[in-house]
Amino acid sequence: MGSPVEQRLGELATQDLLNILASSAPSPGGGAAASLVGAMAAGLVSMVCNLTIGRPRYASVEAAMRVILGEAEALRLELTRLAEDDVRAFTGVGAAYRLPRDTEAAREARQNAIQLALRDASLPPLASMVAARQVLPLSLKVAAHGNVNVVSDAGVAGELAAAGVRASIVNVRANLTNLKDAEYVLESRRRIALAEESLADDLNRLAAIVRAKLTPRTTA
Repeated sequence: MGSPVEQRLGELATQDLLNILASSAPSPGGGAAASLVGAMAAGLVSMVCNLTIGRPRYASVEAAMRVILGEAEALRLELTRLAEDDVRAFTGVGAAYRLPRDTEAAREARQNAIQLALRDASLPPLASMVAARQVLPLSLKVAAHGNVNVVSDAGVAGELAAAGVRASIVNVRANLTNLKDAEYVLESRRRIALAEESLADDLNRLAAIVRAKLTPRTTA
């Protein structure tokens, strides 16, 4: 079996991916997993769209569902790619820490390389955070207007999207811990705050929609 990056994470069989995540290999790890959770959320949004489009009962929302489907599929592909980017970035951090430090010049070069690698490693989870955050409002739309028979899947999509956001934030913060670029750290924290804004409110709205549509129907 080739490395996950050589094979592309999105092309691995589920059990193979889980085995790699569970192994002693440090990568793919939490960053890649966070991106893939977001990709799964986008996939479920697409599923709800596909089970709505073409149904006469939902003809009035078909055009909107086609637009959402395109957005969800783009996000699914982006999040899958970001999982692979995260693996590559982690490899770069490891390589930087292994650089020689036997002279003052070597130690300085190593520190500069580590700082660059840590900044690069923060980019995939930052992008994953943003992409997963974009999936959540799509799940709200398909929950509200999509095929009622798969409203629970729309609910799961939203929960997974929120998990992808929060998990990506954990990984961003881990990379920021040792970064010395105060301006970059401040900007990254601003982006985190923006992603967290209204996240709980969106989830609550989604849960209310799903609960309402899953309420048992009584018959007279």
